[in-house]
Amino acid sequence: MSPCEPLPATKASPSDVSRVLSDEFGVTSNAFLPEQQPLSRLPNPYYAPWETIVCALSSHIQQHTLRQEVDRLPVLSTHHLTTEPEWRRAYVVLGFLTHAYVWGGDVASEVLPPSIAVPLLSISNQLSLPPVATYAAVNLWNFSSSSPASDLTDLDSLTALHTFTGTQDESWFYMVSVAMEAQGGPIIPVMLSALSALQHHDLPTATEALNETTSCIHKLGILLDRMDEKCDPEVFYHQIRPFLAGSKNMAGAGLPNGVFYDEGQGGKGEWRQYRGGSNGQSSLIQLFDLVLGVEHVAQGNASPDSCSREKKMESFHREVRGYMPEPHRRFLEFVEGRYPGGLRKGVEDLLATSTTKGNDGERRELREAFTTATKSLAEFRNKHLQIVTRYIVIPSRKENKAKGNNLATASSRLPGDDKKTFISELTGTGGTALLPFLKQSRDETFRAGDFS
Repeated sequence: MSPCEPLPATKASPSDVSRVLSDEFGVTSNAFLPEQQPLSRLPNPYYAPWETIVCALSSHIQQHTLRQEVDRLPVLSTHHLTTEPEWRRAYVVLGFLTHAYVWGGDVASEVLPPSIAVPLLSISNQLSLPPVATYAAVNLWNFSSSSPASDLTDLDSLTALHTFTGTQDESWFYMVSVAMEAQGGPIIPVMLSALSALQHHDLPTATEALNETTSCIHKLGILLDRMDEKCDPEVFYHQIRPFLAGSKNMAGAGLPNGVFYDEGQGGKGEWRQYRGGSNGQSSLIQLFDLVLGVEHVAQGNASPDSCSREKKMESFHREVRGYMPEPHRRFLEFVEGRYPGGLRKGVEDLLATSTTKGNDGERRELREAFTTATKSLAEFRNKHLQIVTRYIVIPSRKENKAKGNNLATASSRLPGDDKKTFISELTGTGGTALLPFLKQSRDETFRAGDFS
């Protein structure tokens, strides 16, 4: 399917649309989650050395034996990985081992040994993903469900396959995102129908689809509000968050040059810098932006020590697409290319001409539905900001006497530091200036619904 080839027409059967989404873009009834649950173990016993360590990951980290266990691993070949679920499973396992190795000591390790680096680079190349623990590794492909109907929106039935800390808090943190992804599954074809309907001046269909989109975003917010039920802010900030950090903009946490991926063979390798896993890598959230026509522009993204903040921000949302599974990345590119400007441009054009098919009442209802949808997405982002305040900003203000250096200790300041400077310097796991970036994204979403 070429980037400009449309999906089946608005009147196409749901099964036709679902087939194209699945076959071409890996979009399932669970949105960007796989249709079937991820593998909990690689079936080939050849990979038992990896599985043995990752299944006892939290114990090795707590006992400070993780690095020596990894150093003893042989460099395993990826030739025995034969199916897509196996490649994904291997990516999850080595992603967790990578971050555990780098961040699982009193100080960060600047070198990733060949036993992890060599197969991880091969697997990442196969999947067209960076060799780090992305959102796909810790969320999309790292869950199991006890729901008899495999209802992945049932948060209480979800459990993470792997965590760094072995805590319920960490599993819950990941699974909230998994449930939200699944909740978005049914709305994807609905949003596509809205885009198509608007192109054909079918205002009632577009309006109905926008109302359904608003309802879906509201359900996402309800799931996000459940974060507090089983994930403690102090546990998240001090124990979980440090392991999710990447190697980009992490000089303060002990990685001034990033991480050297040692490929053996007499020192062959490369210094690399990557963003850590974050919800910014969710294809679902970017899809909402593209469909609604939310434009993200310069300012607020770069790291605090950057001197080219505005230049970097311009490419951030596009850059993190490189951290998404390749089919999902293509899907976003397809939607962006097929429906430039999204629904906002369509609504704006309709409102600007009096010759549009449809009466004034239909145009008014469409505008109101669009404005409500964008406001709902902005309010969802506001909920995220409130989560960030409770889980990162407030804990970071407290004196941190823990030994060692990681994202938590580097982000914390002693009481009395200048509040404005302190807030602006907080860095997210994705390497962004955290609060300025999130506030900017929220404000841009509000503006998308304003036609004044």
